[in-house]
Amino acid sequence: MRYIVTGGYGFIGSAVIRQLIASGHDVFNLDKKTYAANPNAVSGLDVQNVHACITDRPAVEALFKAARPDAVIHLAAETHVDRSIDGPSAFMKTNVDGTFCLLEAALDWWQSNERDEAFRFVHVSTDEVFGDLGPDEPVFDEHTAYTPSSPYSASKAASDHLARAWQRTYGLPTLVTNCTNNYGPWQNAEKLIPTVIRKAVLGAAIPIYGDGQNIRDWLYVEDHARGLIQACSAVPGSTLLFGARAERTNLDLVKAICAVLDEIRPKASKYEAQLEFVTDRKGHDRRYGVDPSSAEALIGWTPERSLEDGLRETVEWYLANLDGDLLDADDRLGLART
Repeated sequence: MRYIVTGGYGFIGSAVIRQLIASGHDVFNLDKKTYAANPNAVSGLDVQNVHACITDRPAVEALFKAARPDAVIHLAAETHVDRSIDGPSAFMKTNVDGTFCLLEAALDWWQSNERDEAFRFVHVSTDEVFGDLGPDEPVFDEHTAYTPSSPYSASKAASDHLARAWQRTYGLPTLVTNCTNNYGPWQNAEKLIPTVIRKAVLGAAIPIYGDGQNIRDWLYVEDHARGLIQACSAVPGSTLLFGARAERTNLDLVKAICAVLDEIRPKASKYEAQLEFVTDRKGHDRRYGVDPSSAEALIGWTPERSLEDGLRETVEWYLANLDGDLLDADDRLGLART
């Protein structure tokens, strides 16, 4: 099959591309190459890389004509909540306008291709569109109402509505997926787990927002990528939720990472001694969790890695790549002094 993957230099997108190429598919990667892009994550793979923004309609239309895709897996997005609070306009442009541009180009391609019934447009979203959960509330499912809390989640909610509207109004074979927090190799250094590992190794303070009791469900990125590829066979209009049923408080997660580091890279003191509570994030959602029954029932997907195994693999990968994608220039200077 022929796939367009948007945001293929990103954390999840690169995992999707690696799996597609390993299975013998043709892949076209549309990526703007922002700060979050990491071309090394797909280095050496036979991928057609197109460096353009998803808001660039001529470039997007040209890509559809060149790729003649059987499916689109749309991952390109601005995703960091803190950045959305400081500068929301980039999130509205990329996540809303960009998704609109892609849907229009996909619709033109699909209509010119005699409305191929096998074509799929998989729009990849987040559980953050649902807002947050109380400690005893049931987890989100495909029927949960949207109540986004941050500019980031609001922009993703808007793009979800666009994908569904293009399916309902024009018949474009779209479906929406919502996932829990992902983790694993190649994640951008600003995210929680890479930050914890980096700070721990540098001997620096490991920051914990608020009281550390915010709860997330953690899904290994390769499991999510596999689910997104399987989603290309789902019925148009479907909503698929990907989760691992592995809820942990942020504090418990960080302590688990410290315990792995204590075992595989021991030092004189425990890494947990470096924990430091910092001022909480604005509008910080208290808890996320999803019911993945829809993905299990509709495409037969289940996660393969436990959180314990996945965390160990992730820590080992980052420790092996300390001189590469984990550290920025300031980090390397600090590591050289330790």
